[in-house]
Amino acid sequence: MLLPPSTDLAALLGIDLVLCAGCLRLLAIRQRGSVGWKKWLIALIFVLLWLPVGAAHLPLLAYVRGISSDLSTTLVAMACLGAWRRLSGRPRMARRESLAVYMAVAVAAVLLYPLALGWGDWDAYRLGWGSFGLWTGLLALALVAWVNGLRLLPWLVSLALLAWSMGLMESGNLWDYLIDPWLSIAALAQCLNTGTQRLLQRLRPTGSAGRQALKP
Repeated sequence: MLLPPSTDLAALLGIDLVLCAGCLRLLAIRQRGSVGWKKWLIALIFVLLWLPVGAAHLPLLAYVRGISSDLSTTLVAMACLGAWRRLSGRPRMARRESLAVYMAVAVAAVLLYPLALGWGDWDAYRLGWGSFGLWTGLLALALVAWVNGLRLLPWLVSLALLAWSMGLMESGNLWDYLIDPWLSIAALAQCLNTGTQRLLQRLRPTGSAGRQALKP
């Protein structure tokens, strides 16, 4: 039996890892305590997703891929990091680390997708085909993050560049390694949620002071 191209295997593996990480996160929310049985359950899910189904005898992952398309290395890496921390019992990474990644992804998504859909005269997606300007911007972003004590963002940028140089995905555009629609939606939602929480925190002392002033 002929094996599928390496790009297809990499895409299916990435989808499988993200789905398993998502299942593990749901289990962590619903079921507190030992992770011993969770490891076996996640391992079982990982294997079952590769089983062929349907008349075409394609793995279930192939049908999921038809809906999700290929996932970015950034999303796959963050999902694997979260799953590893839950399975190993490691503490959650610093909130500022993940927030920096979400902010960078959100800004990139706001700039990239509307322009790629023709909402402007300039298509930022073309930079991903091998633009010195994009490489310089990513290097500057990674250096600024590193200087400020952030390690996750530079690591993810380096991983995306490495995967792109190796041609692990069907796409030859660097943007597809850095972000994807699913990660962009999650990043925008997280940034909105964080911004709302901080705004409420600033308003609460003001409201309390106002109520105290109104008391006789």
